[in-house]
Formats: sequence, structure tokens, C-alpha cells
Amino acid sequence: MILNYQGEKMLTELIHQDDCKKNNIVTDPATGEIACSNCGTVLPEKSLEVGLENSSPIEGYSSSRVGSKISLKMADMGLSTIIEAHDKDSTGKSLSKENRRMFYRLRMWDRNSRSANTVKSFQKAFTLLDAIGTKLGLPEVVIEQTAYLFRKISAKKILSGRSTVGVLCATTYIACRLTNTPRTIHDIADVGNVKTKHLQRTYRFLVKELDIYPEVYTPNEFVTRLAKATNLSEKTQRLAFKILDIAGKKGISTSKNPMSMAAAAVHIASLKNSEKVTQLKIAQVSGISAVTIRDRANEMRKMIGGEI
Repeated sequence: MILNYQGEKMLTELIHQDDCKKNNIVTDPATGEIACSNCGTVLPEKSLEVGLENSSPIEGYSSSRVGSKISLKMADMGLSTIIEAHDKDSTGKSLSKENRRMFYRLRMWDRNSRSANTVKSFQKAFTLLDAIGTKLGLPEVVIEQTAYLFRKISAKKILSGRSTVGVLCATTYIACRLTNTPRTIHDIADVGNVKTKHLQRTYRFLVKELDIYPEVYTPNEFVTRLAKATNLSEKTQRLAFKILDIAGKKGISTSKNPMSMAAAAVHIASLKNSEKVTQLKIAQVSGISAVTIRDRANEMRKMIGGEI
């Protein structure tokens, strides 16, 4: 039970009128009445319950009766309209002729609104979004952010002539960048069955249209992922982090693919600790070619030298 400022002020005035020098406010949870425990003065206003509206324990239900939460990843945002097909009221009596005509029109409008092109586009996109989120293990905040951006793109009328799947995958990548969720563009392209070049082109177009400037991933965000996939020890992970920190201070990581830098650091750390992980295995896990990993590793060795 919560007592607002106005209630406290009114109760204080009433207590002062009765010359009560104490201000011990108590609330009856059953009736919602607010009173002074010293003089018994009852406030005219009752307390407000701002929590969830739960069913009474007597009824045997503890779940909320206010319905499911609103979600942007649903085509109707969870605010669906259900109109009974039977022309009867809550008591079972038949509706009048005028009311039957009115409900017939309401059903028709509701059916037409569900078949609109925008709604169909949302249904297709958000069904795919659930699949992408499940395969990539994306948190709920990323999915909601993706749905919000996709609705924003649809409102700008830039979806026409473009693949819904490609736009949604690019939007998902933008949301991952905005929420600092490390997922590469190759991961999303593989899951969405979209060509990487097409996804990169769509991403650049959407970033420009939405006027968004996501932060670049850092190589450190991919080290743990690569280390777990290749079963490397914690000692090797710490050494890889140290290598990347030194490389960042020397400016080696500038304008380079963060995944390639992380793969190169993991490769150097594994060799330093004599852990048998081939360069080819790291390349398969990271999605970076073995040639690129070798080139980045050679650059880091030359610049860092004996600091590791």
C-alpha cells in the first residue's frame, strides 16, 4: 500500500485539528483505510495499490488478470482485438437487429485491418526475428530494440523494393551494435541465409537513413567466445586480453576487423602457453581466414616484440 503526498497532507491537517501531537499513520490492507494509530482519525481517501492486479487467494489463482505485457516484437504489440462470432451478449441473449449490423461491420473492419500489407510485413519479419534470436541466443533487449527499429524503418516508407529478410537482418546487427551485444555480421548473415555483401550494403543504407552511429566492437569482446569454442584455459584468455591491450595502446587494432584481432591474439596466446590449438580451428570458429589470422599475428608480434 502506498500513501501519496496529498493523503499525508490531508491526514496531518485532520490530526492537527483534533490536537493530536503524534503522527503514527497505519494502513488497513483489507479495506485500504488510512488512520492515525494514536487518535483514530481516518483519512477520507483510501490508499492506492500500484502493483500487479492479482487474483484473490480465495479463488485459487495467483497470476495477474491484466493480460500479457505489451511487446514491440508482436505485430499488434500484444493488444489484439477479439470479437465473438456469435451475436449474443454476456447473458446469452440475442442482439438486436441494429447491434447485429454494427458488430458485423466491426468484424469486417477488424478482419481487413489484419490483412493490411503493413501487418503482414510485421508478421513475417517478427516471426523471422524470433528464429534469429533463438539461434544467436540474443537477449530480450536486443529483440525489442530490433522490433522498434524495424517499425521505425517501416514508418519511413523505405521497405518497398527491398527484401524484408535482408532489412531485418541488418536491423538486428544494428541493434546488437547499439546494445553492445557481440555478434558479427557473418553470424547474422549465416542465420538469416543472406549474403554478407548484401547485408553490409543494407546496413550502411539503414545507418544513413536512421542517422545512427553505432559504436565499433572491441576485440576483447570476442576473446571469451573464441577461447570457449576452442577449449582454451583461463590463463590463455588472460594472456590474450593482455596482448590486445598492448596492441590497442600501440594503435595496431585501428581500422581492423575486431574478430580478426581477437583470433590473432588467441592464436599467439595459445602458442605462448603451449596449448595445441591449430590455426585452422581458430579460423573455423571465428569465421576469419587462416591467412588473415597469420598476417594479423605477424603484425602484432613485430609491434609488441618482447612485451609478452
